[in-house]
Amino acid sequence: MKAALFDLDGVIIDSEGAYSDFWGSIGREYGLAPTFADDIKGTTLTDILTQHFPDEKTRKEVTQKIHDYELNMTYPLFDHVLDYLDKLHRQGIKCAIVTSSDNVKMSYLWRQQPRLKDYFDVIITGSMVSESKPSPEGYLKAASMLGIEPGECVVFEDSFQGVEAGRRAGAKVIALATTNPADKLAGRADRVINSFAELLR
Repeated sequence: MKAALFDLDGVIIDSEGAYSDFWGSIGREYGLAPTFADDIKGTTLTDILTQHFPDEKTRKEVTQKIHDYELNMTYPLFDHVLDYLDKLHRQGIKCAIVTSSDNVKMSYLWRQQPRLKDYFDVIITGSMVSESKPSPEGYLKAASMLGIEPGECVVFEDSFQGVEAGRRAGAKVIALATTNPADKLAGRADRVINSFAELLR
């Protein structure tokens, strides 16, 4: 491994539960499928709005709702995340974030976790890609910006869409069983772990 490429929510930040609550509520409010909150995991806000909210007025309403929600969210780090990032830094391994989050949400994150940004050489947000996961675009862009071949990267993901994006990019994929159970991730990723503590041993 020459580079580690991390998804954000459900991998570094313990926030998927909060997003499931929000999008579940939005799905019920706008009469969408009961599985809506799960179906959109790993998807950029632009794609969510385009695919599920065809009316411009509704798209503006939902955008305002998510930004208001994110402003008041907490962004707790998973246990051992910083320990693992410190280990990678000592080993000279480059790190990147590849997230579907937009720049507004990221500004709220940096406000709460200012130290986190310093660990990453490259940060790819949803505004920097034209295709959502499972497209490999974000991971390919991160590898390119780091100057490292995708096959020499390891992707850390929690969602099915994200795991597929990492595989399609040609990287090795480690799945964290934070959002989906380990038995559902097995066979999709090269390895499944419950937390970064397993990589510190």
